[in-house]
Amino acid sequence: MKALDKETAIARMNTFGRNGTPFLFVIDYMQEHSYVEPLDGIDASVCLYQFRGTGNAPDAGARYAGTIDWEFTPPAPADYRRSFDTVRRNLLGGNSYLTNLTCKVPLRTNLTLKDVFLHSHALYKLWLKDRFVCFSPEIFVRMEEGRIKSFPMKGTIDATLPHAESILLDDAKEAAEHATIVDLIRNDLSMVSEHVTVASYRYIDRLQTNKGPILQTSSEICGMLPGDYTKRLGDILFSLLPAGSITGAPKPRTMQIIAEAEGYERGFYTGVMGCYADGRLDSAVMIRFIEQEDGQLYFKAGGGITAQSRWESEYNEVIQKIYVPIY
Repeated sequence: MKALDKETAIARMNTFGRNGTPFLFVIDYMQEHSYVEPLDGIDASVCLYQFRGTGNAPDAGARYAGTIDWEFTPPAPADYRRSFDTVRRNLLGGNSYLTNLTCKVPLRTNLTLKDVFLHSHALYKLWLKDRFVCFSPEIFVRMEEGRIKSFPMKGTIDATLPHAESILLDDAKEAAEHATIVDLIRNDLSMVSEHVTVASYRYIDRLQTNKGPILQTSSEICGMLPGDYTKRLGDILFSLLPAGSITGAPKPRTMQIIAEAEGYERGFYTGVMGCYADGRLDSAVMIRFIEQEDGQLYFKAGGGITAQSRWESEYNEVIQKIYVPIY
């Protein structure tokens, strides 16, 4: 698999769509490096994928029979707070309404990247040999029969807490964060489609993890695509990037704040992955992500910050998200 620049990736996606060629795409956060490969040309010894039960790894999802060693070194609270304060200063200054702040966490586990791919339970999974594994629950966009749909996911809580669902839905900070993202995604979809509507607002998803169940809130936003959309898949998809749920609003200025606050390169983390086949495009935001660098594993995780956020709560949410859905 050869990494492509943005212009080449767009052209390749457009060509594959126009010719009806099924293909896989993987795009990094900054859209500087992409993989766009025909499905029949993917080497399973290098790349495995499974999106909503379809992929090139028939044994993916097999039950893991062993024990899981899982240790990570969370960010020092003082370091996280410095990053948080940079974000909050910009929020209070009116430079952003919502900023997604993430961090890179050293991880020690007996699981290999391929183990995580094969045994984790997730809507969307991708493994690149000696690079990373992603096991994402978050849909980015789906295109089918002239319609585009997006499902932003914002708001997380431990499902075992008493009245967890009510606490999550009634949380003013989480409600404000979700409303901002829905508005941003609605505006993004309006750039490529018409008659954009919010079909479902703040519904609850329940996710199982190796540390227990969690609840997350999502919404569904829909629009009508132009008649020639299959010939312009690359143009349409890249015009929506990076995903609003992992940047914030307004997107360009918030990305500058993210670069200042985070102090590391996200790479493919918080990019998008997906495939196109039989006239249908399906994709996911690349959250829940483990990367290998020089033999060391890192889990990348984060969450949305608003002016109402408290750094302690956001810090704890990051830690809650450092899990694998193996059970």
